[in-house]
Amino acid sequence: MINPLRKLLGDLPFTAEIDWMLRSKNRARKDHYNLARLQKSLPAAVAVVEPIARAHTERSRSGGKNVLFFATLHYWIEQSAYLGLTLAGLGHKVTLLTLPYSEWHKQKDNFTQRQRVLHTKDALAALSPLIRHVSMLDTSTGSAHRLQPSTFNLPTTLQADIKEISLWDAQYTLMREEVDMNDAGDRALYDLRIQRNTFAAQAAFEWMQKNKPDVVLIPNGLILEMGIVFRVACYLGIDAVTYEFNDQREQIWLAQNSSIMRQDTDYLVEARCHLPMTDSMFERLADLENARRGARVWGKSKRLWQYVSSQGADATRNTLGLDSRPVIMLAANVLGDSLTLGRDIFASSMTEWITKTVQYFAKRTDLQMVIRVHPGEKLVPQAKSMGTVVREALPELPSHIHIIGALDKINTYDLIEIADVGLAYTTTVGLETAMNGRPVISCGETHYRGRGFTLDPNSWDEYYATLERVLADIPAHQLNEKQTEFAWNYAYRFFFEYPRPFPWRLMNFWDDLEAWPLERVLSEEGLAQFKDTFDFLVNEPFTWK
Repeated sequence: MINPLRKLLGDLPFTAEIDWMLRSKNRARKDHYNLARLQKSLPAAVAVVEPIARAHTERSRSGGKNVLFFATLHYWIEQSAYLGLTLAGLGHKVTLLTLPYSEWHKQKDNFTQRQRVLHTKDALAALSPLIRHVSMLDTSTGSAHRLQPSTFNLPTTLQADIKEISLWDAQYTLMREEVDMNDAGDRALYDLRIQRNTFAAQAAFEWMQKNKPDVVLIPNGLILEMGIVFRVACYLGIDAVTYEFNDQREQIWLAQNSSIMRQDTDYLVEARCHLPMTDSMFERLADLENARRGARVWGKSKRLWQYVSSQGADATRNTLGLDSRPVIMLAANVLGDSLTLGRDIFASSMTEWITKTVQYFAKRTDLQMVIRVHPGEKLVPQAKSMGTVVREALPELPSHIHIIGALDKINTYDLIEIADVGLAYTTTVGLETAMNGRPVISCGETHYRGRGFTLDPNSWDEYYATLERVLADIPAHQLNEKQTEFAWNYAYRFFFEYPRPFPWRLMNFWDDLEAWPLERVLSEEGLAQFKDTFDFLVNEPFTWK
């Protein structure tokens, strides 16, 4: 709830600025939006980069690229300051465009937001020799309208983009696909996201048209203001690079002129998947799969993909009370995960797909269905469980349909082993099921769809026809050796070549910075590992070592 006094003060000129200078600037911040640690660290970081940037400029005949780097939310701004310094050290001209929010789903009064602008300026002031900092709230759009959409008319395409992204924002925040516009809370959230995305689109449109950057660098590029700034760049024909992080330290996912959350791997398939796999590559991929099967961490990750180790196919069959009838495994995603948003093909949502699928199989007593709720639901208890979706679709669950909850002591890889057919929306379990030679029906727009080892219906009629055809003769639809080998080849490229070396993940950024300070990153050792990635981040062509 907005404090009435702060709302009143926020509407008066200079109140936030005077309070900041006289009272708040030198106090310890209690606001969740806090860049104090960044502010303290930047002068030394700039001192490291300045001579490197100067030497690079003196050596290079052609100047670097004009990079617009957009960041919002305090943790993204922290990391972007250091990545921006790195790019500046490599000779690029970097403008850091910030939007100082901490809460994307709550309205904040103008007094608080104006003070956050001032705090951000102070925190990033040390960057000025190398990086130009611009607050989105200080553009003419922001200054004139203070987060209220202006009368500036955006192109129709971008207006549609705002509506789409704002709906995804609401789904992401609520962790459910149903956004009820007749519900006051849902509608207020959606309207807030419309307001903020409209403002961000107007400010970005204005800035990009005026300054014409060579490339725009944006985290995520799918949801929140990050999504709409990406769409604005695309509309204006400006190259845009987006990035995110997987579970491994010292790795980054990145995409050029695509949101990284779409996981477009066409370029990877074209460049790499025609190459044969060596024995060592098979062994490395098998080691990863065995770690997941064994509920062990792998590589430089602390994430457990399973919470119980493999018990074996026979033990799992006995635990679930399965008999000799064929087993159909449906692997669900976590609702609201940004890797699932906007991935619908013939279903309007994953919820609709699961609902209609389990209703279909409720009548197929000649089969057994196992529904694997994603173990990741454990980490987001506020999300609507896919188990709940199944029970809403089938209030009386037939005995031949089994729900495996996120916390149930069943290993997904045991289910893959006993499954005769796999059904997947976007989860990687679909890929791993195909690696096991099983037919997989891919029902969402996932990165491995259309690669030759899944069945890919494009409409409800095609989906039901595919089910009927496969279930009528399951053995005939087992993957052949060539398809299975290609599934392994693709999986290797996706798990080990799609991620690129990078020093600092968003999570545990400050710990990673201790391991990889700027002087090490910009040293011969660091550039040998990361230079290609930094080049790709400013839209240089992909290369492969």
